[in-house]
Amino acid sequence: MSDAPQTPAGSGLPPAATPLTRAALEIDEYAATLGWDLPARLFALVDTAALRKADPKLVRQLELDDEATGLTPVEQEELPAGAELDRFLGTIAWPDQVVGCALVVERLMLPPGAEQSRPKNATEKELADWVAGHPQRQEVRITAAVLRDGSREIALRLREKDVAREVLTGPDLVPALTEALLATFA
Repeated sequence: MSDAPQTPAGSGLPPAATPLTRAALEIDEYAATLGWDLPARLFALVDTAALRKADPKLVRQLELDDEATGLTPVEQEELPAGAELDRFLGTIAWPDQVVGCALVVERLMLPPGAEQSRPKNATEKELADWVAGHPQRQEVRITAAVLRDGSREIALRLREKDVAREVLTGPDLVPALTEALLATFA
């Protein structure tokens, strides 16, 4: 795996510091082409060089160029309709060839300090309704990516700033989600 992935010409994405960051941004860009208001999407992350050796036919099918390095995201089957994300993630077991995974989800987020006006003793549904009706809510798409070694990366896109240059990245933006993904490798 290369430590300094190359940015394909014309991809519109900036060079990323690590293969994991690059994979998270590639998946975010792919999700952006599909639009908003979609169900969660799950991806296996495989080492591109190992994939090239193990399955050249799949590499051609994925249209990877001969110099591609880093991680290749492979979208998995659609998540079961109505499945609770936490429970679904608890059912996943990855084969050894999968070095990491990523999940794309859309959520509503509130700004810092909004918790102070949170209704006390509210049920989960009442809290969800409160967040959905909050005047300062932000719709976000979260792409969480992790590797078996514990590495993690998040790409976070605000719906109101739906352009690649506005995507926020960082390993600790949504720690509960990356922890849940890491547990799929336990």
